[in-house]
Amino acid sequence: MGMDLNTKLRKFHQAKWDEPIIFELSQPGQRGVLMPQADPDIEVEVGDGLSTLPESMIRKDPPSLPELGQMQVLKHFLRLSQENLGADLNVDIGQGTCTMKYSPKINEHFATSPKFTEVHPLQPEETVQGTLEIIHSLDLFLREISGLDQFSFQPGGGSHAILGMASMVRAYHEARGEGDQRDEIITTIFSHPSDYSAASVLGYKVINLYPDSRGMPDLEALQAAVSDRTAALFITNPEDTGIYNARIVEFTQAVHEVGGLCGYDQANANGILGITRAREAGFDLCFFNLHKTFSSPHGCGGPGSGALGATKAVREYLPAPLVGFDGSEYFLDYDLPNTIGKIRGFYGVIPAVVKAYSWILALGAEGLEEAARVAVLNNNYVFKKVMGIRGASAPYAEGRHRIEQVRYSWEQLFEETGVGTWDITSRLADFGMHMWSSHHPFIVPEPMTLEPTESYSKVELDEYIAVLEQVSKEAYETPDLVKTAPHNSVIHQPGHDTLDDPEKWAVTWRSYLKKCAAGKRDRI
Repeated sequence: MGMDLNTKLRKFHQAKWDEPIIFELSQPGQRGVLMPQADPDIEVEVGDGLSTLPESMIRKDPPSLPELGQMQVLKHFLRLSQENLGADLNVDIGQGTCTMKYSPKINEHFATSPKFTEVHPLQPEETVQGTLEIIHSLDLFLREISGLDQFSFQPGGGSHAILGMASMVRAYHEARGEGDQRDEIITTIFSHPSDYSAASVLGYKVINLYPDSRGMPDLEALQAAVSDRTAALFITNPEDTGIYNARIVEFTQAVHEVGGLCGYDQANANGILGITRAREAGFDLCFFNLHKTFSSPHGCGGPGSGALGATKAVREYLPAPLVGFDGSEYFLDYDLPNTIGKIRGFYGVIPAVVKAYSWILALGAEGLEEAARVAVLNNNYVFKKVMGIRGASAPYAEGRHRIEQVRYSWEQLFEETGVGTWDITSRLADFGMHMWSSHHPFIVPEPMTLEPTESYSKVELDEYIAVLEQVSKEAYETPDLVKTAPHNSVIHQPGHDTLDDPEKWAVTWRSYLKKCAAGKRDRI
């Protein structure tokens, strides 16, 4: 039987394969592809490919790779793929702060073109004009979207961009002789945790502001915190509660008045594209996650790209090189007197840049704003529906609409049934769905953070809501059913205990074999 169109609930059972590790499937002599041999004439001309290499670079033994035929490799990875939930198969509504949306398959085609995949990062500039043009064009797009004056695409992700932003803040104050004095960076508890951690990594004392009685960033607390020791403010807006701070200019003004800089964490700008900009909010720096807002797939943290932008006043501190255009040729611009230098070996993650460029170009200015408005519409539709589910609530700013996400709470459900957010996460897998399990910081009891984005139709949102309603109903009527979930998934009662014990880790085949030889296989 198919989906019950009245209840919108599917009968689902995850495929389960008792699939060995690919090395365990290896059979000596099996081959998926035969490497072509060089023609004799070519070998006479350039040698055998090894004799010109230094002895220290030549392996004594060939690499230990699994030996399988193409058909076996295909079956192995298709079986593994069937044991996963994902956006291409399921209503996989993303977690706020980690935007998941549909990534057009045509963009994958562009990014895997040999015109990009066969490029080497050390090629002369004149041979990669097309790639440099795309980087430069995306820079121009993001200047318009943010109001800032130039972007670097060196950072490999959002946290990397925040580290770059903090490094620029330090270089800026050191150039003014205030590097030692300005040793504090201010952030808020509902800004992304990387704002705190990246600043801390660079040795800054981090001041964390908590929300006021309305659930908003506390302006009075900020005004009390700023001083001549303030290096910068790093903040998201809207924060991870989804509530937009309409007084953000007062925050940036307060920091500027004491000589600090303001960095806008726009890892997730999905609900404000074409509506608000960093410049008008008073920010000197900002970054976007191309693998969130701009539809390059998130990929469990990568491959991503943190596009790091700056105003003219702090442009000279950006990572070098930037990409410039002299009217006839694109070039790598190293003319940044106070640059923090390279923060990545080569120039960023080009496939993510290509996908973001393609997405923006396809939508245009009106399309970007429409995407933001639909994302907000979808989020508030889900918000309204979830608020009608027994046991669910949304702490902070009661009665106010949210922007692109909401941090909900199952606290009431837990108190009345003993069923908590971890149980619900497991039970949703029985319906072929996923509820994200990371809601840092965990100051909202039994949290559930949802961000529908613009990708999902009303039909799909209704299906997701119907599953949440069903699980709530089960929690009150048959709580053990939820507590012992999942029942139709690949594994039973998934947990994170293994991640806390290094003795259970075997992240490579070599380490697995070592632990097996040491008699630890039963612990892995």
